[in-house]
Amino acid sequence: MALMRFRIPICMAIGAATGLFSWCLLTRFDQGAADFGWAIRAAQALLAGRDPYATPMQLYPLPCFLFGLPFVKLRPEVAGGVFYGFSSALLAFGLTRDGYKRLLVFLAYPYWAGVLTVQWAPLVMASSFLPFLLPATMAKPQIGLPVALTHLTRRGVISCLVVLLLTFLVLPRWPWLWMKHFGYYQHFVPLLVFPGPLLLLALWRYRDRDAWLLLLASVMPQRWFYDAFILWLIPKTRREIVWTAGLSWSVGIWRWFHIPHSFTQVGRWMVLFLYLPMLAVVLLRSRGPNASIGSLASLG
Repeated sequence: MALMRFRIPICMAIGAATGLFSWCLLTRFDQGAADFGWAIRAAQALLAGRDPYATPMQLYPLPCFLFGLPFVKLRPEVAGGVFYGFSSALLAFGLTRDGYKRLLVFLAYPYWAGVLTVQWAPLVMASSFLPFLLPATMAKPQIGLPVALTHLTRRGVISCLVVLLLTFLVLPRWPWLWMKHFGYYQHFVPLLVFPGPLLLLALWRYRDRDAWLLLLASVMPQRWFYDAFILWLIPKTRREIVWTAGLSWSVGIWRWFHIPHSFTQVGRWMVLFLYLPMLAVVLLRSRGPNASIGSLASLG
Protein backbone atom coordinates (compact mmCIF):
# COMPACT_ATOMS: atom_id res chain seq x y z
CA MET A 1 0.00 0.00 0.00
CA ALA A 2 1.55 3.26 -1.15
CA LEU A 3 0.11 5.23 1.75
CA MET A 4 2.03 3.05 4.23
CA ARG A 5 5.20 4.98 3.38
CA PHE A 6 3.80 7.66 5.68
CA ARG A 7 3.33 5.23 8.57
CA ILE A 8 6.24 6.39 10.72
CA PRO A 9 5.65 10.15 10.19
CA ILE A 10 1.95 9.72 11.04
CA CYS A 11 2.76 7.78 14.22
CA MET A 12 5.34 10.37 15.22
CA ALA A 13 2.81 13.15 14.62
CA ILE A 14 0.24 11.38 16.81
CA GLY A 15 2.81 10.97 19.57
CA ALA A 16 4.00 14.57 19.35
CA ALA A 17 0.48 16.03 19.34
CA THR A 18 -0.67 13.83 22.23
CA GLY A 19 2.46 14.48 24.24
CA LEU A 20 2.14 18.24 23.78
CA PHE A 21 -1.53 18.16 24.74
CA SER A 22 -0.78 16.07 27.83
CA TRP A 23 2.05 18.42 28.85
CA CYS A 24 -0.26 21.43 28.49
CA LEU A 25 -2.92 19.82 30.67
CA LEU A 26 -0.41 18.73 33.30
CA THR A 27 1.03 22.24 33.44
CA ARG A 28 -2.38 23.94 33.45
CA PHE A 29 -3.70 21.83 36.33
CA ASP A 30 -0.39 21.52 38.19
CA GLN A 31 -0.42 17.71 38.07
CA GLY A 32 3.31 17.09 37.83
CA ALA A 33 3.79 13.78 36.03
CA ALA A 34 0.44 12.57 37.44
CA ASP A 35 0.21 8.77 37.67
CA PHE A 36 3.53 8.26 35.91
CA GLY A 37 5.15 10.19 38.75
CA TRP A 38 5.11 7.01 40.86
CA ALA A 39 7.48 5.33 38.39
CA ILE A 40 9.79 8.35 38.41
CA ARG A 41 9.83 8.52 42.21
CA ALA A 42 10.57 4.79 42.42
CA ALA A 43 13.52 5.23 40.05
CA GLN A 44 14.79 8.23 42.02
CA ALA A 45 14.56 6.34 45.30
CA LEU A 46 16.49 3.36 43.96
CA LEU A 47 19.19 5.60 42.46
CA ALA A 48 19.57 7.25 45.87
CA GLY A 49 19.75 3.89 47.64
CA ARG A 50 16.35 4.30 49.32
CA ASP A 51 13.40 1.95 49.59
CA PRO A 52 10.79 3.06 47.01
CA TYR A 53 8.06 1.44 49.11
CA ALA A 54 8.80 3.72 52.03
CA THR A 55 6.59 6.19 50.16
CA PRO A 56 2.96 5.79 51.26
CA MET A 57 0.56 4.44 48.60
CA GLN A 58 3.27 3.26 46.21
CA LEU A 59 0.96 0.79 44.46
CA TYR A 60 3.17 -0.06 41.49
CA PRO A 61 5.34 -3.18 41.28
CA LEU A 62 9.06 -2.57 40.94
CA PRO A 63 9.29 -3.13 37.15
CA CYS A 64 7.78 0.33 36.78
CA PHE A 65 11.07 1.89 37.89
CA LEU A 66 12.78 0.86 34.64
CA PHE A 67 10.32 2.98 32.71
CA GLY A 68 10.84 5.89 35.08
CA LEU A 69 14.65 5.86 34.82
CA PRO A 70 14.93 7.83 31.54
CA PHE A 71 12.79 10.62 32.99
CA VAL A 72 14.36 11.27 36.40
CA LYS A 73 16.13 14.45 35.25
CA LEU A 74 13.16 15.98 33.46
CA ARG A 75 10.58 18.33 34.87
CA PRO A 76 7.59 16.22 35.94
CA GLU A 77 5.18 17.83 33.47
CA VAL A 78 7.60 17.30 30.60
CA ALA A 79 8.23 13.71 31.67
CA GLY A 80 4.52 12.97 31.79
CA GLY A 81 3.89 14.47 28.38
CA VAL A 82 6.83 12.68 26.77
CA PHE A 83 5.82 9.34 28.28
CA TYR A 84 2.20 9.55 27.14
CA GLY A 85 3.17 10.85 23.72
CA PHE A 86 5.84 8.19 23.19
CA SER A 87 3.44 5.47 24.37
CA SER A 88 0.81 6.75 21.92
CA ALA A 89 3.30 6.78 19.05
CA LEU A 90 4.30 3.18 19.75
CA LEU A 91 0.65 2.12 19.95
CA ALA A 92 -0.06 3.91 16.67
CA PHE A 93 2.86 2.09 15.06
CA GLY A 94 1.44 -1.26 16.17
CA LEU A 95 -2.10 -0.43 15.12
CA THR A 96 -1.02 0.59 11.60
CA ARG A 97 0.65 -2.72 10.84
CA ASP A 98 -2.10 -3.58 8.36
CA GLY A 99 -3.47 -0.15 7.53
CA TYR A 100 -4.72 3.01 9.17
CA LYS A 101 -8.30 2.16 10.14
CA ARG A 102 -7.38 0.95 13.64
CA LEU A 103 -6.05 4.40 14.51
CA LEU A 104 -9.71 5.17 15.20
CA VAL A 105 -9.22 3.59 18.64
CA PHE A 106 -7.73 6.93 19.69
CA LEU A 107 -11.27 8.32 19.55
CA ALA A 108 -12.34 6.17 22.52
CA TYR A 109 -13.12 8.09 25.70
CA PRO A 110 -10.86 5.97 27.98
CA TYR A 111 -7.83 7.10 25.97
CA TRP A 112 -8.63 10.75 26.62
CA ALA A 113 -9.51 10.03 30.24
CA GLY A 114 -5.91 8.89 30.59
CA VAL A 115 -4.28 11.98 29.09
CA LEU A 116 -4.40 14.16 32.21
CA THR A 117 -3.43 11.33 34.55
CA VAL A 118 -0.71 9.92 32.24
CA GLN A 119 -1.85 6.31 32.23
CA TRP A 120 -0.05 3.14 31.14
CA ALA A 121 -2.76 1.68 28.91
CA PRO A 122 -1.36 2.93 25.55
CA LEU A 123 2.08 1.43 26.29
CA VAL A 124 0.53 -1.80 27.57
CA MET A 125 -1.55 -2.05 24.40
CA ALA A 126 1.52 -1.36 22.26
CA SER A 127 3.17 -4.40 23.84
CA SER A 128 0.60 -6.62 22.11
CA PHE A 129 2.19 -5.62 18.79
CA LEU A 130 5.81 -5.11 19.89
CA PRO A 131 7.01 -8.05 22.04
CA PHE A 132 10.03 -6.21 23.46
CA LEU A 133 7.56 -3.95 25.27
CA LEU A 134 5.83 -6.82 27.09
CA PRO A 135 7.57 -5.93 30.41
CA ALA A 136 5.33 -2.84 30.44
CA THR A 137 2.48 -5.20 31.33
CA MET A 138 4.23 -5.89 34.65
CA ALA A 139 4.30 -2.19 35.54
CA LYS A 140 0.51 -2.12 35.91
CA PRO A 141 -0.58 -5.76 36.17
CA GLN A 142 -4.30 -5.14 36.62
CA ILE A 143 -4.47 -4.08 32.98
CA GLY A 144 -1.23 -5.72 31.90
CA LEU A 145 -2.03 -9.34 32.71
CA PRO A 146 -4.99 -9.64 30.32
CA VAL A 147 -2.85 -8.27 27.49
CA ALA A 148 0.22 -10.33 28.38
CA LEU A 149 -1.63 -13.64 28.75
CA THR A 150 -3.38 -13.22 25.40
CA HIS A 151 -0.33 -12.01 23.45
CA LEU A 152 2.54 -14.19 24.63
CA THR A 153 5.60 -14.57 22.41
CA ARG A 154 9.00 -16.08 23.09
CA ARG A 155 10.72 -12.70 22.88
CA GLY A 156 8.13 -11.12 25.14
CA VAL A 157 8.49 -13.81 27.80
CA ILE A 158 12.28 -13.53 27.71
CA SER A 159 12.06 -9.75 28.05
CA CYS A 160 9.79 -10.11 31.09
CA LEU A 161 12.07 -12.67 32.74
CA VAL A 162 15.09 -10.41 32.25
CA VAL A 163 13.27 -7.46 33.80
CA LEU A 164 12.05 -9.57 36.73
CA LEU A 165 15.56 -10.84 37.36
CA LEU A 166 16.89 -7.29 37.33
CA THR A 167 14.27 -6.13 39.85
CA PHE A 168 15.19 -8.95 42.24
CA LEU A 169 18.86 -8.08 41.92
CA VAL A 170 18.08 -4.46 42.74
CA LEU A 171 15.63 -5.12 45.60
CA PRO A 172 15.05 -8.80 46.43
CA ARG A 173 12.22 -8.12 48.90
CA TRP A 174 10.18 -5.89 46.64
CA PRO A 175 7.12 -8.19 46.19
CA TRP A 176 6.54 -8.31 49.94
CA LEU A 177 7.10 -4.59 50.33
CA TRP A 178 4.69 -3.94 47.46
CA MET A 179 1.96 -6.19 48.82
CA LYS A 180 1.90 -4.23 52.08
CA HIS A 181 0.37 -1.34 50.11
CA PHE A 182 -2.52 -3.34 48.65
CA GLY A 183 -4.91 -2.06 51.29
CA TYR A 184 -4.67 1.45 49.85
CA TYR A 185 -6.06 0.38 46.48
CA GLN A 186 -9.75 1.19 46.21
CA HIS A 187 -11.28 -0.66 43.33
CA PHE A 188 -14.08 -2.67 41.76
CA VAL A 189 -14.11 -5.84 39.68
CA PRO A 190 -16.21 -5.46 36.49
CA LEU A 191 -17.46 -9.05 36.53
CA LEU A 192 -18.88 -8.57 40.03
CA VAL A 193 -20.66 -5.28 39.33
CA PHE A 194 -24.18 -5.80 37.98
CA PRO A 195 -24.74 -6.47 35.09
CA GLY A 196 -21.12 -7.67 34.93
CA PRO A 197 -21.96 -11.39 35.18
CA LEU A 198 -23.29 -11.14 31.60
CA LEU A 199 -19.66 -10.95 30.51
CA LEU A 200 -19.42 -14.69 31.14
CA LEU A 201 -21.30 -15.08 27.86
CA ALA A 202 -17.94 -14.45 26.20
CA LEU A 203 -17.18 -18.09 27.03
CA TRP A 204 -19.44 -18.94 24.09
CA ARG A 205 -16.46 -17.90 21.97
CA TYR A 206 -13.90 -19.66 24.14
CA ARG A 207 -11.62 -20.25 21.15
CA ASP A 208 -11.39 -16.53 20.46
CA ARG A 209 -8.42 -14.67 21.93
CA ASP A 210 -10.47 -11.47 22.18
CA ALA A 211 -13.06 -13.28 24.29
CA TRP A 212 -10.34 -14.22 26.76
CA LEU A 213 -8.96 -10.70 26.78
CA LEU A 214 -12.43 -9.44 27.70
CA LEU A 215 -12.92 -12.08 30.41
CA LEU A 216 -9.48 -11.59 31.93
CA ALA A 217 -9.94 -7.82 32.00
CA SER A 218 -13.33 -8.27 33.70
CA VAL A 219 -11.83 -10.13 36.68
CA MET A 220 -9.06 -7.61 37.30
CA PRO A 221 -9.41 -4.93 40.02
CA GLN A 222 -9.87 -1.50 38.41
CA ARG A 223 -10.68 2.01 39.57
CA TRP A 224 -11.39 4.39 36.70
CA PHE A 225 -12.49 4.63 33.08
CA TYR A 226 -9.00 4.79 31.59
CA ASP A 227 -8.32 1.20 32.70
CA ALA A 228 -10.77 -0.04 30.05
CA PHE A 229 -8.79 1.35 27.12
CA ILE A 230 -7.07 -2.03 26.66
CA LEU A 231 -10.46 -3.35 25.48
CA TRP A 232 -9.93 -1.50 22.19
CA LEU A 233 -7.58 -4.28 21.17
CA ILE A 234 -10.80 -6.25 20.57
CA PRO A 235 -12.54 -4.35 17.72
CA LYS A 236 -10.76 -4.79 14.40
CA THR A 237 -13.02 -3.34 11.70
CA ARG A 238 -13.81 0.32 11.16
CA ARG A 239 -17.44 -0.27 12.11
CA GLU A 240 -16.59 -2.09 15.34
CA ILE A 241 -14.15 0.61 16.43
CA VAL A 242 -16.37 3.58 15.55
CA TRP A 243 -19.51 2.39 17.31
CA THR A 244 -17.72 1.19 20.45
CA ALA A 245 -15.67 4.40 20.63
CA GLY A 246 -18.76 6.53 20.07
CA LEU A 247 -20.72 4.69 22.76
CA SER A 248 -17.82 5.09 25.19
CA TRP A 249 -18.41 8.85 25.26
CA SER A 250 -21.67 8.20 27.10
CA VAL A 251 -19.43 7.60 30.11
CA GLY A 252 -17.53 10.83 29.46
CA ILE A 253 -20.73 12.87 29.21
CA TRP A 254 -22.09 11.27 32.39
CA ARG A 255 -18.81 11.98 34.21
CA TRP A 256 -18.93 15.62 33.09
CA PHE A 257 -22.26 16.17 34.83
CA HIS A 258 -21.90 13.81 37.79
CA ILE A 259 -19.37 13.09 40.52
CA PRO A 260 -19.43 9.32 41.19
CA HIS A 261 -20.26 8.53 44.81
CA SER A 262 -18.62 5.07 44.77
CA PHE A 263 -16.32 2.89 42.73
CA THR A 264 -19.22 0.50 42.27
CA GLN A 265 -21.05 3.26 40.41
CA VAL A 266 -17.99 3.83 38.23
CA GLY A 267 -17.84 0.10 37.58
CA ARG A 268 -21.49 -0.11 36.56
CA TRP A 269 -21.08 2.63 33.94
CA MET A 270 -17.93 0.96 32.67
CA VAL A 271 -19.70 -2.37 32.35
CA LEU A 272 -22.72 -0.86 30.59
CA PHE A 273 -20.95 1.36 28.08
CA LEU A 274 -17.45 -0.11 27.73
CA TYR A 275 -17.52 -3.83 28.57
CA LEU A 276 -20.92 -4.93 27.25
CA PRO A 277 -20.36 -3.29 23.83
CA MET A 278 -17.13 -5.31 23.57
CA LEU A 279 -19.08 -8.44 24.48
CA ALA A 280 -21.41 -7.66 21.58
CA VAL A 281 -18.40 -7.33 19.26
CA VAL A 282 -17.06 -10.72 20.35
CA LEU A 283 -20.40 -12.53 20.06
CA LEU A 284 -21.75 -10.99 16.86
CA ARG A 285 -18.81 -11.05 14.50
CA SER A 286 -17.62 -14.00 12.47
CA ARG A 287 -14.57 -15.68 13.87
CA GLY A 288 -11.60 -14.73 11.72
CA PRO A 289 -8.44 -16.70 11.02
CA ASN A 290 -6.37 -14.60 13.43
CA ALA A 291 -8.75 -14.82 16.36
CA SER A 292 -7.95 -18.38 17.39
CA ILE A 293 -7.15 -19.20 20.98
CA GLY A 294 -4.14 -20.95 19.57
CA SER A 295 -2.49 -17.51 19.62
CA LEU A 296 -2.65 -17.67 23.42
CA ALA A 297 -0.05 -20.36 23.45
CA SER A 298 2.04 -19.05 20.59
CA LEU A 299 5.61 -18.48 21.68
CA GLY A 300 7.04 -18.11 18.22
